[in-house]
Amino acid sequence: MAYVITDDCISCGACVDECPANAISEGDSKYVIDADSCADCGVCVDACAANAIVEG
Repeated sequence: MAYVITDDCISCGACVDECPANAISEGDSKYVIDADSCADCGVCVDACAANAIVEG
């Protein structure tokens, strides 16, 4: 199950460089994770300063 970024995202971008699958990109109001590209590794969860990334 892919991870998702909640509305708690502060758009700091810390998760983007940590994602080994390059599945995270900047959305309109927050960063988003492409579920098809997400490797379900959870590295982004540890990188998120706002605790805005959860299992979807």
